[in-house]
Amino acid sequence: MNAIYRPPQPAPLIPESAPFSPEQRAWLNGFFAGLLASEAPQPAVPVEATGLAPALSLSAAIGEDGAPWHDQTLPLAERMKLAEGRPPARRMMAAMAQQDCGQCGYNCEDYANAIASQAEERLNLCVPGGKETARMLKKLVEEMGGGATDPDEEKAKAEAKAAAKERDADARPGHSRNNPAEATFLFSKKLTRNGSEKATYHAEFDISAAGLDYEPGDSFGIFPLNDGRLADQVIAAIGAPPEFPIGDKTLREVLREDVSLGLAPDMLFELISYITGGASRAKAKALAKGEDPDGDAATLDVLAAIEKFPRLRPDPEAFIEVLEPLQPRLYSIASSHKACPGRLALAVDHVRYKIGARERFGVASTFVARGLQPGDKVRAYIQRAHDFALPASGNTPIIMVGPGTGVAPFRAFLQERMATKATGPAWLFFGHQRRATDFFYEEELAGFQAKGTLKKLSLAWSRDGERKVYVQDKMREEGAELWAWLEQGAHFYVCGDAKRMAPDVEAALIEICSTHAGMDGAAAKSFLKDLRAQRRYQTDVY
Repeated sequence: MNAIYRPPQPAPLIPESAPFSPEQRAWLNGFFAGLLASEAPQPAVPVEATGLAPALSLSAAIGEDGAPWHDQTLPLAERMKLAEGRPPARRMMAAMAQQDCGQCGYNCEDYANAIASQAEERLNLCVPGGKETARMLKKLVEEMGGGATDPDEEKAKAEAKAAAKERDADARPGHSRNNPAEATFLFSKKLTRNGSEKATYHAEFDISAAGLDYEPGDSFGIFPLNDGRLADQVIAAIGAPPEFPIGDKTLREVLREDVSLGLAPDMLFELISYITGGASRAKAKALAKGEDPDGDAATLDVLAAIEKFPRLRPDPEAFIEVLEPLQPRLYSIASSHKACPGRLALAVDHVRYKIGARERFGVASTFVARGLQPGDKVRAYIQRAHDFALPASGNTPIIMVGPGTGVAPFRAFLQERMATKATGPAWLFFGHQRRATDFFYEEELAGFQAKGTLKKLSLAWSRDGERKVYVQDKMREEGAELWAWLEQGAHFYVCGDAKRMAPDVEAALIEICSTHAGMDGAAAKSFLKDLRAQRRYQTDVY
């Protein structure tokens, strides 16, 4: 195995102020210095020398060119192409969903490094990457083989595992997915009005008993339960009794609490191929390899996969064994702890869609929107933001672009700015389908405006007129003023959809720089890159 490096002692990459033990810091300095040396003939640069805060990710410290695939909008095939010829850990990073969301317990780079060093054996933790990421990680691990037997490398692996174990040993509940706390569900109310095509909810939790706090920009990780009706349908499909014992739980309890009933994993199709025959066996084997013999692979959740091969009666224990663990889901926090101590708010779209005759539901959004009753306990934790936070000075202007539930962290920003009596102006771009039905937090935003916390509110409604208007269109319309704010030092934030909205907003920003600052395309892109390096352009997209 060649993923662990033991170079001479370089200038440290990890500063003394970083939150690691001396042993962790020494190992990380050696590991990352070797990793960088293998990829580029340039000396290691201490984090302090970059002018960036220690909390900034290593990818940012070494420059965007060090990980050109770290872009959520790039398809997996393109990311893997960009990572060709790189060491295994870098190709594993390219296989991740690039969201740095923390649902796996790491950021993308750290998860890749942990797998490459064999400190992490689980390959299915990347929730947004799903099966595509898990398959690629499996392939890359297989390419690495069983790993080297060199004593130094084996010692390095042991040190990596020890460091990972120490990181996970934080005894404070609620500070990581590995040790969640108990939050109390208070209530939920619908944000969308009658006639909306969406169903979006404002939900609040009491976190005071857990002793948790958070900063604007942080996320709330929730361990959901699968919908009981879906669990019952799966039990009926495999012809097993709900009370069948699985360890110290019943089959129904395990299906609700422990395993994912979403997109069917490859191992389920492998199991099916063992207990069926003929054309069905060939079809199941093809699906297990990632093929799509009937053109429906993307629609096959666990129930649909069982129904595709009717009259199967798998052993319940074997069936549970091949399912993926149920992962936590992260939501941007929509409140300020200074404004609402001991409480935490979310804005959640209830995911609903139909495939064939069956209506399907998002597991976590269904759990929050209609699966909880006031007083229910929820396993949860605070996921600290990687690089999405208010400026240090309350005098700094901020521009926020958050259509739909992307407004959630900006509600927190505005509550925080009001609670701290910040004087810097704030500008929010919000949009959705229709003003009459989809204007989230309308009264609150009006209140922020009345008190001067929100200086400017620009609204975009895509279904209210003959022409669809989106937040990026409003940005262009008000480009001259937006550029003036940037010239005055404003920080620019984007939250929401990574696939279309975020790239469209960036394109609009480049156009504004060209139109109102006389930059050509290359200069405008360089300007945005500089904004990111200065932490003045921050995104929380998914």
